[in-house]
Amino acid sequence: MLGIDPGTAVLGYGVVESGAGPRPTLIQCGTLTTRPRDALAARLRIIFEGVTELLAVHTPDAVAVETVFYGRNVRSTVVLSHARGVILLAAEQAGAPITEYSPAMVKKTIVGRGAALKPQVGYMVAQLLRLKTPPTPDDAADGVALALTHLLVAQRQAAFFRQVTGAPAAKVPSAGAPPA
Repeated sequence: MLGIDPGTAVLGYGVVESGAGPRPTLIQCGTLTTRPRDALAARLRIIFEGVTELLAVHTPDAVAVETVFYGRNVRSTVVLSHARGVILLAAEQAGAPITEYSPAMVKKTIVGRGAALKPQVGYMVAQLLRLKTPPTPDDAADGVALALTHLLVAQRQAAFFRQVTGAPAAKVPSAGAPPA
């Protein structure tokens, strides 16, 4: 599972694997950075190539991307939308299913409240993955939180599906996929 916190200056990502054990495992996390003085098109190319490489190296079962946060600065929202566009394109070209989560949904899933602060998200990411310290920087922790959100939502959907249908675990759909 690849989680991506979009950004044009700093993009955070986290690769998390849900293995046979009870807890997911952090495989890799980090950031992709661009230089603010570069042209937007050049920055978008760097983001696209970086995400494409992450997808090729890790071949995730799915990609979770944070939705656009609507702020007061319209220009920032539009520029962020460009970054999200190249991220979604890279995932689509790699054939990876894409699920989008709002910042409030990620915070609610990971911390328990949609208005959680970044340090709270990082702390809970560390707790859920049994890490000694939260991933750094915050953008990387947010990418990991997105991946964990997708896994936790998928687990809840799977449990609900099994409860309602009595289907064995092997026939449970992934998050975002409708039951067959």
